[in-house]
Amino acid sequence: MKQYKTLSIINLKQLLALFVVIMFNSVVCSQTVVHSFNELLPYLDDDNVQVKLKPGNYTITAKDIQDGNFTSATVVKNRANVLFLFSGNNSVYDFTDVIISVETAVLSAFESKNTELYEIQIIGNKNVLKNLTIADVGSVNDAPTRRATNIVMDGASNRIEGFHITTKGSYPYGYGEAFGKGGKSVINHRKHSSFLVRGYKNHAKNCTIIHRSYGHAMFMQAADWPIIEGCYIEGTMRSTDDMWTEKGTGSDADKVNFKTVFGYALPKGYMMCLGEEGIRAYNGGETIIDGKEYRRGTSNPTIINCTIKNMRAGVTLTHATGKKYVSGTTAIGCQRGFCIGTGDIVDCYADTQHGPALGVDYPSDQGMNAEITLLPYQGDSYNGGGHAAIVTGSNHKIIFHNALPNADQNLKINIGGDNKTVGLLNKDENYSASNIILHNFTNYPVVLDDNSKNCTGVSVGEITDEGENNHILKIVELN
Repeated sequence: MKQYKTLSIINLKQLLALFVVIMFNSVVCSQTVVHSFNELLPYLDDDNVQVKLKPGNYTITAKDIQDGNFTSATVVKNRANVLFLFSGNNSVYDFTDVIISVETAVLSAFESKNTELYEIQIIGNKNVLKNLTIADVGSVNDAPTRRATNIVMDGASNRIEGFHITTKGSYPYGYGEAFGKGGKSVINHRKHSSFLVRGYKNHAKNCTIIHRSYGHAMFMQAADWPIIEGCYIEGTMRSTDDMWTEKGTGSDADKVNFKTVFGYALPKGYMMCLGEEGIRAYNGGETIIDGKEYRRGTSNPTIINCTIKNMRAGVTLTHATGKKYVSGTTAIGCQRGFCIGTGDIVDCYADTQHGPALGVDYPSDQGMNAEITLLPYQGDSYNGGGHAAIVTGSNHKIIFHNALPNADQNLKINIGGDNKTVGLLNKDENYSASNIILHNFTNYPVVLDDNSKNCTGVSVGEITDEGENNHILKIVELN
């Protein structure tokens, strides 16, 4: 009997404990629904909240800014005006079935002319923002006063998931990098990028970016262990021949006589992205974590299961450090598919219509392992450089699988030599390549430059060897 009573007491305690847990979780996990921006904004600096904006269409106008409906949140040494600043921790913000239209006039509506505009910025930790559709609405030529970015991730262990972003509004638009991009420009630029990942272990997942501005689609600065997963990015291409049709029209290009930032007249025969990189890592930048500012490069980036279409490059990680990993990712119609310098490219895909599927930026780059399936494309090639791939540096292992029936024999897999892109025509880049292992299962021809040596492997495509001590064996493709 005594044992029975003891068990009853224990069971009662367990039931009470379970009840407390259930009640606690119901409080913690309860979701607050807000019906306007005015109701939403006070929650953005809160910890441990779950907030849902009522489904519907919302618009932000220049008048909203002028009327003070969005308090200008200035962060990072007065460099950015922010529409929505998420500074709390451990919170979830649900924007399912919400569309926010930002009129492009907002890009130049703030009184401060020397700061950037961020439409959304996270500086807290362990937050989740999900399922928002945010679109810039207006002219592609409505440029920011200085510079703009739709989404900026700082802080640590945040996740943005299921966003659909349409980016619009920059100057000049229609030429890509032809007339400048950084400090040196023939035409002064006011860029507008889509998505900047900074901070520590931040995660962009299953987002779509429709990119119609001059700037990057997704890029990383001062980011450590960032993850970009399942994202779709789409830009716009324009041929340099089409740009020349503006001659005599008084356009921006015509006003500078088509003299590019590269020091020569715009060459014909190239396809250029009107934005910049699809996914790009930088070796500098600054970020905020726990209220503290850090200046550093990008390290240990992971790119998984993304698709990048019609951008200047699919994935460029050359300037990142640490472990670089790209897997299951496809580059379609880009000026260049992949370029990571060192690290791993696993089970990826690219075509060669507008540029090489694979590139290497510097002869000092070494130790890249790349496995890429080369894809067919519709229409004619518009690949002015003539490269299916350009590999320089040393100690790389490259595997090209075949998914196209008839490779364009005018495009070459070059091992060493000149990387004749639209921006490098006046440079003698006779880069070296050594100790490269190449398994080319496509029938693209392989050309080993006279600056190549000690390269080995096999190739279905024809081989031209002008180098030293190379041993790449011609094989027959097995069906």
